[in-house]
Amino acid sequence: MKMVQAMVRPEKEGEVIAGLEKAGFISLTRQAVFGRGRQRGIQVGPVRYEELPKVWLMLVVEEGEVDRVVDTIKISARTGNPGDGKIFVSTLAEARSIHPPI
Repeated sequence: MKMVQAMVRPEKEGEVIAGLEKAGFISLTRQAVFGRGRQRGIQVGPVRYEELPKVWLMLVVEEGEVDRVVDTIKISARTGNPGDGKIFVSTLAEARSIHPPI
């Protein structure tokens, strides 16, 4: 199993989630976060924003589905401008449910 984590622009959140659902990936966790990347924030007139809002999406998928998930996120999150986001893929050793067995 793999953990796919993506930081995307808040205005692209709906498109990314809709794209994932359309591709069959309905289970995910999302969280609003603030951070910065290589651009080190932005300057808007006299105001400098050091950290920008992003949406952090986390999905657990089978190893064979990673490329499809990553491609779906890339296509739906892309604006073509710096700060579109980042995708991280890591190995997940184990996942357990909290609910008791039936």
